[in-house]
Amino acid sequence: MQFAFTDEQVEFRSILRRFLEAKSPPTAVRRLMETEDGYDRAVWQQLSGELGLAGVHIPEEYGGQGFGFVELCIALEEMGRSLLCAPFFSTVALAATAILNGATEDEKRRLLPKIAAGETLAALAFTEDDGRWDMGATQTTATVANGGYRLDGVKSFVVDGHVADLIVVLARAPGSRGTDCLSLFAVAGDAPGLERRALKVMDPTRKQARLTFKSVPATLIGTEGGAAAGFAKTLDQAAACLANEMAGGTGRLLEMSMDYAQMRVQFGRQIGSFQSLKHKAADMLMEAEMAKSAAYYAASAAAENSADFPAVASLAKACAAETYMQTAVHTIQIHGGIGFTWDQDCHLWFKRAKSSEVMLGDPAYHRELMMQRWQA
Repeated sequence: MQFAFTDEQVEFRSILRRFLEAKSPPTAVRRLMETEDGYDRAVWQQLSGELGLAGVHIPEEYGGQGFGFVELCIALEEMGRSLLCAPFFSTVALAATAILNGATEDEKRRLLPKIAAGETLAALAFTEDDGRWDMGATQTTATVANGGYRLDGVKSFVVDGHVADLIVVLARAPGSRGTDCLSLFAVAGDAPGLERRALKVMDPTRKQARLTFKSVPATLIGTEGGAAAGFAKTLDQAAACLANEMAGGTGRLLEMSMDYAQMRVQFGRQIGSFQSLKHKAADMLMEAEMAKSAAYYAASAAAENSADFPAVASLAKACAAETYMQTAVHTIQIHGGIGFTWDQDCHLWFKRAKSSEVMLGDPAYHRELMMQRWQA
């Protein structure tokens, strides 16, 4: 298990942080979250072409950079810190990972190079209107038609689903139950019969969409009825990715809180000198470090394909979600009245913290999963 970053990983983080500080300041976040697409195409091309981040964990034989899962999580932590508005999580952490886990060699060679180059935006559609994040809730059906497949059903809360060029869809055979009949399918973003509607969400920095499939032509990914094992791994990896992104946001909020505490003067003293705030700051730092440690423990377990990874991923997601949300609350309290205003940037991270808390399952859901997995 890796417990320290290598010199190359430290330099990778440094380069990425400088890039994101220049390209994703709060002013850019505010501008992009008001747009329909929710991202800057020029910045996406720089991120994909110059830095190669769209292919960071995709093997070189499929056009990627060939780095590991830890490097992917370093990138996500820095993106969470800067609140980057870009289809990175949807394309790389979700869709590309699902393809890596479920596709055949020929399918990987066909689908992944354009994703790695940043030419194809992808989304993973598996959650439906009931809001359940487990694959057993899948109701969308796939039927054989004209030598291919047709999809019928609804997918909701699809991250960046309204702009994706490629949609990876989880569906089941008609009339089947459980997870034994689940399959993955590739659907073009402009496929006939596909209706896409952007959802009005609390966190506009991460766009979501509702997709309606009405006899939509689709191409099978992997083997028919054999998606369950690979998709379960994808969900665990996505939870670890999101935990690291949340750890980055938590760290940024902590910095904002301490900077303000040293600047704000009350009763002739910096508020950071008050004992009560010192205690709060110490608790926030301890919780932030624990969440970050859990997140990178999960990243390392994923990189090594550890048998404990599913339980560790749920542990990291639950810990990071609660810590991010609580740190956001404390940050607004420390800022006082101004913390509740639109002009202060705190609310941007607060909204991301809340949306991330429930995305892929809330802390209670993952604690239950963690206990089941440890017992197993």
